[in-house]
Amino acid sequence: MEPDVILNIILAITVVSYLFDQILEFINLKSQRTDIPREIEAFYEKEKYLKSLAYHRELARFSFSTSAFSFLLSLGMLLSGGFGWVDSWLRLYIDNTIVLALVFFGVLVVASDILTIPFQWYSTFVIEEKYGFNKTTLKTFVTDKLKGYLLTAVVGGVLMAALIHLILTIGPSFWIWFSVLAAVFVLFVNMFYTSLILPLFNKLTPLPAGELKTAIENFSRNVDFPLDSIFVIDGSKRSKKANAFFSGIGKKKKIVLYDTLIENHTTDELVAVLAHEVGHFKKKHVIWGYVLSILQIVFTLFVLSKMTYSESVSMALGGSQLAIHLNLLAFGILFSPISGITGLFMNMYSRRNEFEADAYAKETFDGTALSNALKRLSVDSLSDLYPHPLYVFFHYSHPPLLRRLAALSGVTAR
Repeated sequence: MEPDVILNIILAITVVSYLFDQILEFINLKSQRTDIPREIEAFYEKEKYLKSLAYHRELARFSFSTSAFSFLLSLGMLLSGGFGWVDSWLRLYIDNTIVLALVFFGVLVVASDILTIPFQWYSTFVIEEKYGFNKTTLKTFVTDKLKGYLLTAVVGGVLMAALIHLILTIGPSFWIWFSVLAAVFVLFVNMFYTSLILPLFNKLTPLPAGELKTAIENFSRNVDFPLDSIFVIDGSKRSKKANAFFSGIGKKKKIVLYDTLIENHTTDELVAVLAHEVGHFKKKHVIWGYVLSILQIVFTLFVLSKMTYSESVSMALGGSQLAIHLNLLAFGILFSPISGITGLFMNMYSRRNEFEADAYAKETFDGTALSNALKRLSVDSLSDLYPHPLYVFFHYSHPPLLRRLAALSGVTAR
């Protein structure tokens, strides 16, 4: 296929993807309703609900601006051959193929991040601050950036170097070996994320003895959940929004509760949230999620192997010769329609898992407590109560609140 044809396909995918996303954002914004659902009206004051609608309108308008900026920047780079220019410029100083690829992606990542810092700043310190969520300080914002750069350079650099090395030394079958490496890496992250990565950004402290810890330990024993330890994370360091999760694959599990979650919920509600997370473990969602993610990686790498060595792909991005890193970048765009489809199935699978985990919490602990926890979480985070079904279908990994409440109560959602 000629470079011009490939470039036109890349441009078409970029334009269509952008327009499609904006249409979804628009119809989701128009689906807002001013009436408070009866299922949640006891938790929501009218004034706060109207504040929630204003929050989502502002987020949508901000999303239109940031998406337009990113789209125009990408389009400009593609039409001007900017990616090829960066490659040619770096070749004046770098001969090693692996180092060239690492520096190329490093330049793109840092340049892109610097260009979008004003948007990140506005989101954090204007919008989130305006609606009472932001707790991030200037120092935290800057240190998060620096730590993020370092982590990306180390982890991303090692993985990218390994991929380029396999492509250069093994040939088209590189995808088999890198799939094995990716599977090991994902497993490693799942096992050690809480103990190795998370502490770089947050402080984890053991949950002190008391009513909550006793209730969690009692529930874990009752359902034979292999609880190893319970930690509290200082989520309030950045935001008032709350969350909870467990980590680890094997016999020992770590429970992590956001301090903001503990502050705003009763003991029964917190145990119900934990029961939901345990449901994911008991229903083997974690294991199957890992398997599906690896299959997705294997498929992606297999398709990548079919175009990695094409000089025409490199030239389509403005390159003057075959450049593996240019082909990887082009592949990310060309593959996006397929990854979008696989993402849809993963979201559908994830939403089904959430219903199953909710049902498990209801069966083993208390459905009312979980419903109240979900309502309170939704109110505290000003979540969208009436998302458009199409938007949910394409973007939601969790079912909307009203659907979850309906499933827990055994009635049909409105």
